[in-house]
Amino acid sequence: MTAAALDLVRPTSDVATGSFGGFVALAAGAGQLVVQPRMGMSDPATMRRGLELTKYAAATTVGTITLDSYTRLGDEAAARRAIAAGTSLNGYPIVSHPESTTRTVLAAVLDDSFPVQVRHGSARPEEIIRALTKVGLSATEGGPVSYCLPYGRTPLRESVDCWTRSCELLVELAEPGQTPHLECFGGCMLGQLCPPSLLVAISLLEALFFTRHGLNSVSLSYAQQTEPALDQEAILALRRLAAEFLPAGTQWHVVLYTYMGVFPSSARGARRLLEAAAELAVRTRTERLIVKTAAEAHRIPTIEDNVRALEYAAAAAAATDPLSGLLGTAAPDSEVYHQARDLIRAVLDLGDNLGDSLCEAFRRGYLDVPYCLHPDNAGETRSFIDEGGRLRWAALGRMPIDPAHHTIPPGGAAGLSSGRLLAELTTVARTYDQPSYDH
Repeated sequence: MTAAALDLVRPTSDVATGSFGGFVALAAGAGQLVVQPRMGMSDPATMRRGLELTKYAAATTVGTITLDSYTRLGDEAAARRAIAAGTSLNGYPIVSHPESTTRTVLAAVLDDSFPVQVRHGSARPEEIIRALTKVGLSATEGGPVSYCLPYGRTPLRESVDCWTRSCELLVELAEPGQTPHLECFGGCMLGQLCPPSLLVAISLLEALFFTRHGLNSVSLSYAQQTEPALDQEAILALRRLAAEFLPAGTQWHVVLYTYMGVFPSSARGARRLLEAAAELAVRTRTERLIVKTAAEAHRIPTIEDNVRALEYAAAAAAATDPLSGLLGTAAPDSEVYHQARDLIRAVLDLGDNLGDSLCEAFRRGYLDVPYCLHPDNAGETRSFIDEGGRLRWAALGRMPIDPAHHTIPPGGAAGLSSGRLLAELTTVARTYDQPSYDH
């Protein structure tokens, strides 16, 4: 982060050290897009170096500690064996490292100007919550649906119960003066080929679940999809629905993920896609952007890869006029908004306990993620990419979307073959890898 940017977004004294939501709010108020890597290394010294280089990148940044697969699955014994053997893991084992080790990783890095978020992917995150709060952290992410359905076979009911306890633990165990923060991962379900209205609905429902269990600082996620104008509609719908449904006084912001599916194989194509994400964030007044790197299609990104991506995204955002391009073309009453609202209202009408309602909604097929093989997912919905590049519903299953809010272009959805499905999974990569493509 440059000295000027650091001064611009430094929180005032009434924001607790490491307050994630407060930092993002101040940055947004100063006109800065917060950019964030997805970074996690098992070696404490390397993890600390990653945080340091992120903090001092030429961008307005927050830090990330992404956890390893053993910790995500609750296999702490395997993580401890790997640490003892000096085996490298695919993330930082925060539960298995001594508290003193993680405090050393964070010392003189975590402060008012640089909050750090723990990212994990666990349907049972209680021990992760205990571990992160012990070292002075108070920000993490996930959700009872989004960290259950795509990641394994944990029953949704069990995930809901675990996430209920985890929300309450985060509030209870956060250090005095801190404002704990939870980001819902619901806007990233499976990363691709999930139409925006369902992403928006699950994102809002998970954020609402968090607030009903004590959190008053949340963020709502959305993953960049196949067509910029459609993504704009989705983010604007998400913002409108958050304003409508989240309790008064909730501190919230939107986080956009750079495309989560098959990434362009060329460095130029990857940079174009990241640039498009940064521009979309600015034009929709999205407060935070999760970046991906030019190395995504080939290998695990290095720390330096991540820093270059952070700085490239920040430069692209700074060069974007928020009043140019797509802004203003999406009607406030878009199809995405109405479909998402139909789904949200149907779930909320199932009862006062939102955890129970989420389980019942999946049992009835009111929420149904296309191409998701989890046993609690009905699997009756399908999606397709139309001729204009928009991700649309091909089959609604039992989802209670008003027919007036659902249109299918002629011939668009019929006979979606396995070959066409595979082709659609690489649509974004092929589009941005084209030498002549200009988003």
